[in-house]
Amino acid sequence: MSATSPRTSALDLIEAVVDPGSWRGWDEPVEVTTDDPAYRADLLAARERTGLDESVVTGEGLLRGRRVAVVACEFRFLAGSIGVAAGERLVTAVERATAEGLPLLAAPASGGTRMQEGTIAFLQMVKVTAAITDHKAAGLPYLVYLRHPTTGGVLASWGSLGHVTAAEPGALIGFLGPRVHEALYGEEFPPGVQIAENLLAHGLVDAVLPADRLPETVARALTVLCGDAAVDAPPKDPAGAHDQAPAPVPASAAESIRRSRRPERPGVRRLLRAAATDVTPLSGTGAGERDPGLLLALARVGGTPCVVLGHDRGSHAEEPGTDAVESGVPAHGQALGPAGLRAARRGMRVAAELDLPLLTVVDTAGAALSRDAEEGGLAGEIARCLADLMALPAPTLCLLLGQGAGGAALALLPADRVLAARHAWLSPLPPEGASAILYRTTDRAYEVAERQGVRSADLLANGIVDRIVEEGEGETADPDGFLPRLGRILGAELAVLKGREQGERLTARRARYRNLGVRR
Repeated sequence: MSATSPRTSALDLIEAVVDPGSWRGWDEPVEVTTDDPAYRADLLAARERTGLDESVVTGEGLLRGRRVAVVACEFRFLAGSIGVAAGERLVTAVERATAEGLPLLAAPASGGTRMQEGTIAFLQMVKVTAAITDHKAAGLPYLVYLRHPTTGGVLASWGSLGHVTAAEPGALIGFLGPRVHEALYGEEFPPGVQIAENLLAHGLVDAVLPADRLPETVARALTVLCGDAAVDAPPKDPAGAHDQAPAPVPASAAESIRRSRRPERPGVRRLLRAAATDVTPLSGTGAGERDPGLLLALARVGGTPCVVLGHDRGSHAEEPGTDAVESGVPAHGQALGPAGLRAARRGMRVAAELDLPLLTVVDTAGAALSRDAEEGGLAGEIARCLADLMALPAPTLCLLLGQGAGGAALALLPADRVLAARHAWLSPLPPEGASAILYRTTDRAYEVAERQGVRSADLLANGIVDRIVEEGEGETADPDGFLPRLGRILGAELAVLKGREQGERLTARRARYRNLGVRR
């Protein structure tokens, strides 16, 4: 449905989302109490037009068999505006969803604050935001579907707090409505800026999809966000399990670096296609930035629900979970900038809020080297990623999948457990850069890499990596071999980490990095 199509009413949207016959409304009747005759007439006319007593409908239903709470705006009721009664209804519903441990789906379509009620209506956004903050603090999912139009205080409060946010195709979504902008500034707002598809391109929403696709998308996201148990029980001690592939003699640093840079080597997207289900991509920071160097998604990897954030080997038209064939990858991969690291920190926050395991996938030729990256605070973002990962309450697992060059690799490394593919490597700089520093030439890159101990075997010996996953000759180009096996190993590792007590994990994580390189 586009913005030019007839609007879907709140009740029609709810009927399209929840399982047939499962809807139960929570709303208590609201009386018209205003002394303003014009406003009273507007309210009565809105009631007659919509059959509703306020601009918000709340309740619960089953979504693919799962009990969920839903709050939705009715735009035909005074442009979906929020006054005192609507604000109280929203807060009551959110508090009930929190008390009953229900995931919450919000579907705003609103012009914002109800002008007829003035400043007291404006302040309703504060208490709605507080209620949603409490809901998320309880470890419960909050999903948002922005409908046409969503503007003003609604967008600036409960419309922008979702763990996952989707939007209706063609929907007008913006803080300042075009009509208000024109009235205040005497000119038309630039066209195309406040359209759902543009917000997706700038990392402000995670998907643009019609209402009929909402049930499957929400259901898929909730299987991860709710941490549903895996169908297949993982091994009790995956850390001690043996890989099925034979262990070859460790390769040289030169061989591993060359293999890690092959265009056909699989990256995080192919890993997800081969080894994950219920993949829900998240777009950028959710705050106006998007970096093609980082992939962020919810997924069930090897049967275990988790948040995935990983270096993307190159720009791709397809999203993870699709059947599209991966395009060619530049030999040195996609550089990662500060926006990518801010997106990574968004993934860390989701994992922390919902106590979901976090899987980081390292495969990068290095951080972006540019004026924009420097002015965008690249170094500070690397530091903040390291700080966040060291303190993250959620279980963490890092996979060194390919290249691991410099600060961009380090930013995603700290974890409770670290696994490495046989030909993955980790280095303070790309080997060519280290050679240039030491010898003023890049010709001795492989020699320097060998001395630095960048190979997976060296990383294992030095306690940086806990386990090496063998690739097999030519197997990394075969999605029916290495990647599914790797996915099963990752899923089992994540499940075991999830079962460990949080305080024990955090203490062990800190000790792990405190003692690196210390001879005792």
